[in-house]
Amino acid sequence: MKPGVEDTVAKILVTGAAGFIGSHLSKRLLDRGDEVVGLDNLNDYYDVSLKEARLAQLQKKAGFRFVQLDLADREGMAALFKDEGFERVVNLAAQAGVRYSLINPHAYIDSNLTGFVNVLEGCRHNKVEHLVYASSSSVYGANTNMPFSIHDNVDHPVSLYAASKKANELMAHTYAHLYRLPVTGLRFFTVYGPWGRPDMAMFLFTKAILAGKPIDVFNYGKMRRDFTYVDDIVEGVMRTLDNTATPNPKWDGAHPDPGTSSAPSRLYNIGNNNPVELMDLISTLEQALGKTAEKNLLPIQPGDVPATYADVDDLMRDVGFKPATPIAEGVQRFVSWYRDYYQV
Repeated sequence: MKPGVEDTVAKILVTGAAGFIGSHLSKRLLDRGDEVVGLDNLNDYYDVSLKEARLAQLQKKAGFRFVQLDLADREGMAALFKDEGFERVVNLAAQAGVRYSLINPHAYIDSNLTGFVNVLEGCRHNKVEHLVYASSSSVYGANTNMPFSIHDNVDHPVSLYAASKKANELMAHTYAHLYRLPVTGLRFFTVYGPWGRPDMAMFLFTKAILAGKPIDVFNYGKMRRDFTYVDDIVEGVMRTLDNTATPNPKWDGAHPDPGTSSAPSRLYNIGNNNPVELMDLISTLEQALGKTAEKNLLPIQPGDVPATYADVDDLMRDVGFKPATPIAEGVQRFVSWYRDYYQV
């Protein structure tokens, strides 16, 4: 299959297919005619019935098959790759959440490190054409130079979750270097939208405001986040998946560029390129809900960063796309979904 050719049907493994982004991506791939094997372990980090409801939407579609398996299951993963012969792989399965990594660090090692090496080994031994994997804006850690660029050094994570995502980038690069496996890492910036994760701010705020309960506003509301609508994230994943990673012929070991490589390894930010103050998000949400929030102002939490802001120049240059859904529009769509799904 040629890089950039979209109309060729491919057999694609999507890990984390019952997850927020994974379910949206699987639907888009199926809609364009790809064959999708969706993998998920359906763990109880959050409401399993929400994951099952996402899966139910996918199982109505032709070309989709679900496999319940944990990434950390070495034998199971090896057998899956060997039996299926995937052409492309999108790894979205991970233990998510910055704050939870302070409580249960081992979950991040099992899923994000052990699990990821099983994905890499599967790709390596079964001639996968392109691996696209989720990284995170959290890798920028203590960086304060805005907007965050893939060409910046990211060696100062401030949570174990961020460290595990940085480790994924290093592991993937190693496989690209040693085995010429094309890999593309995508640093997602605060994703939101319908079918979103219940542990994220937009979901927590909406639930509390509708129930007439106070919301916890960290850093006294002085957070800025590059909120990115899920459809924009999925479009970015699709475009990079179709644009197989290649080496940078100008890469120079004397002046190493963190964002590219002499190996077929690439990194991109996928963010809205327009940070929003937390208080502005809350007021947008209040308008969409028609209710005012009672705010519980609190200090910043360990592991949190005060601001995120994506430089998407490389994404635009290489795949011709940048996220553009305005926050008011995205919030309204989320609220409409939430009211419908939870019948409130």
